[in-house]
Amino acid sequence: MELTNTSALVTGAASGLGEATARALAARGVRVVVADLNDGAGRALAEELGGTFAHCDVTSTDEVIAAVDAAVAMAPLWSVVNCAGIGWATRTIGKDGEYASAHDLDLYRKVIEINLVGTFNVCRLGATAMSHNTPDEDGLRGAIVNTASVAAQDGQIGQVAYSSSKGGIVGLMLPLARDLSVVGIRVNTILPGLIDTPIYGTGPASDEFKARLGEGVLLPKRLGYSSEFASLALELLANSYMNAESVRLDAGIRMQPK
Repeated sequence: MELTNTSALVTGAASGLGEATARALAARGVRVVVADLNDGAGRALAEELGGTFAHCDVTSTDEVIAAVDAAVAMAPLWSVVNCAGIGWATRTIGKDGEYASAHDLDLYRKVIEINLVGTFNVCRLGATAMSHNTPDEDGLRGAIVNTASVAAQDGQIGQVAYSSSKGGIVGLMLPLARDLSVVGIRVNTILPGLIDTPIYGTGPASDEFKARLGEGVLLPKRLGYSSEFASLALELLANSYMNAESVRLDAGIRMQPK
């Protein structure tokens, strides 16, 4: 699938996986909408890449439509990459056995709402715009890449909410791909492992912590780079025969219970 002279919507694009993907797309001649809640970093990146910034809460229909429309205004929207999401870690029940110390239900709902519902919201609205594209020789009108996590399959202690949300993203992929096949839109999902993003912080203590984490990776024994995620995302977008697939990007790690 040809990406040059098309547009892309990347959520969570102001940092980490989203930023690396936005940069890689721009390098391929794609006009990128940097969609994020971080206005300062998002605008700076969009200006650097010659794209457009969209302040976007992925759970907001109006804000996602505005981001989609911003992409279409630059060029036909052929790519959507969902990187926006949050993490949360807490056990299901407390040590004191009291109802009040059980996992906060509102926090569980928040993680599901942003990670899972937000991903689907962007998919349904982005695909609607893509459906208006003129199909290529394979009958394609666009492609979507969603971001899950190895936690969808190897959820650790305390990751009930996060793993639920990421498992949901894996679960929606096949029926979503089937739904959208009638209009020529492919859907794939990446399950990243331990990727070096700003979530781990910076400085000597952070470097030491990341080095310890890397020891548990099969090969190579390090955290992944955001650029490696971006490289895979671009392949899933550009390779017309990749559809309805979940791909682990984890260097062979299998997460232990804790």
